[in-house]
Amino acid sequence: MAIGNFDGVHLGHRRIAERLLERAREVGGPAIVFTFDPHPVRLLRPSESPPPLTWTERKAQLLKEIGVDWVVAYPTDQRLLQLTAQQFFDQIVVDAVGARAMVEGPNFYFGHNREGTIERLGQMTDQAGMTLDIVRPVELDGQLVSSSLIRRLIGAGEVAAAATMLTEPYRIRGMVTHGAGRGSHIGFPTANLEAIDTLLPAVGVYAGRVPLGGKLVGAAINIGPNPTFGEQAHKVEVHLIDREESLYGEPLEVEFLSKLRDVRAFGSKEELIAQLREDVSRAREIAG
Repeated sequence: MAIGNFDGVHLGHRRIAERLLERAREVGGPAIVFTFDPHPVRLLRPSESPPPLTWTERKAQLLKEIGVDWVVAYPTDQRLLQLTAQQFFDQIVVDAVGARAMVEGPNFYFGHNREGTIERLGQMTDQAGMTLDIVRPVELDGQLVSSSLIRRLIGAGEVAAAATMLTEPYRIRGMVTHGAGRGSHIGFPTANLEAIDTLLPAVGVYAGRVPLGGKLVGAAINIGPNPTFGEQAHKVEVHLIDREESLYGEPLEVEFLSKLRDVRAFGSKEELIAQLREDVSRAREIAG
């Protein structure tokens, strides 16, 4: 059993999951990740709660791709948050899950007021006759891979750098709604995305992909205002490359591969069209 938020499912999480699989094989049981929905900070300190990097189903999908057998997404509530470290260990780890081995990172805390340290967990697992593995963090280019670092990169538009630290390129999801329809009139129809529940990359134009019909379809994505037409509202507009799909009212996932450029105003509609052709050409090449 491994407990944690696993937000984003990055390379450090993969290292934990891989050790978890080794231990599960040794004890002859399933590899279980126990996570929380929502993140406890959302209830404890809402004003300090950062937007998540993954929604629960995506998190489970990414962990299953690594090989994890079960992902338990516990519905976080006040009862859970009031459990002492010992109560959490006894009620969740021992009684509910029946864990025989635990795997955690070095900065793991649990129980009310984060009173349960990794040292305390070691004492509890020893007393319960379990093994405890502490997995060292992953370092990339001199930086420790973490959800907070990845969040900063994505917030700055550095989605390609973030992708090197994630097990899969960064994705958002939302519902497709009707927009102004300008894209269709100039030959670049877009799906307008709303109700996005994860962190949005910085304002800019991106190359990406969209999962459709079991395939990943290349896309050019615009995040931000449309200054050429005097629109200041921030939008998320997704142009599917070489595809025309009616997606209104449907959920859509969008994967970000690379930032192409900043958003800027153009002197004419013709200048904008020329730039969009270049954007789509580059996005097509990056998306493969």
